[in-house]
Amino acid sequence: MTQIIGDTTSGLTLDQATELGIGFIPQIVVFEEKSYRDDTEIDSDTFVKMLEASAVLPKTAAPPPALYSPLFEELQRTGDNAIIICPSSKLSGTVRSAMTAKNDFPDLDIRVIDTESVGSGLAMELIQAVKWAKEGKSIDEIEAGIRDMMSRERIFAVVDTLEYLYKGGRIGGASKLVGDILQIKPILTLRNGIVETYEKQRTKKKALARIVELVEKECPKTGDKGFLSLSLQKNISADELEFFQDEFKSRIGVDNVPFYNMPPCFMVHAGPSVIFVSFFVD
Repeated sequence: MTQIIGDTTSGLTLDQATELGIGFIPQIVVFEEKSYRDDTEIDSDTFVKMLEASAVLPKTAAPPPALYSPLFEELQRTGDNAIIICPSSKLSGTVRSAMTAKNDFPDLDIRVIDTESVGSGLAMELIQAVKWAKEGKSIDEIEAGIRDMMSRERIFAVVDTLEYLYKGGRIGGASKLVGDILQIKPILTLRNGIVETYEKQRTKKKALARIVELVEKECPKTGDKGFLSLSLQKNISADELEFFQDEFKSRIGVDNVPFYNMPPCFMVHAGPSVIFVSFFVD
């Protein structure tokens, strides 16, 4: 059987991953020179409080290769193979860490996939990969399925401030300056694993409404290849939450949109308030 391995950038929690049978690796958050394992040593609520109380911008670090070793040692014991579904190598050093760890176990069949993505899309890929593994699909079939999902993923996001993306090196100074001066709320996306501006709106309300329009236009309403996932920070306002729930239900017919945790490693670069939508086209 193929073991599926992911990490906290997906928005899955350790408890959720354990229940699903996913091998799970925490990202590292560095706050005032102290390192924390994402979701195990620091949770989202604690991180937001620390962020709001500190003038120091936190950083992230890729998980050290040694964190993968216990999972790989278990593979040696069971004779299984593994697929590691990683966030974009242009945003995180996770792929590099996984490859380094893999090289210490040359006898194992371990596939490291750079999804060029991040967030709830990774969660859906991990969940689907586990489903395929339990159905008895081969490692080649699962890898091909994940790469197919990668080609069909769409991501749209809105952040309350561009400050964190700028300081973390995810956008340029010109984009931040224009956004600050004009109070523009850009709709962000990922292209080839890099954060880019999809389009610009004058208010957050208009940006959220536009995301709903984009999802309605592209997200399939039927078919097993079309499913929507929504990831957002826990402190999102009740009005914004209700807006998305109502709009997705009325426009797409989705009654229960899955919500995923917005982990500290994500908020380091996006800020404490971010709305992140991902889905897969047919």
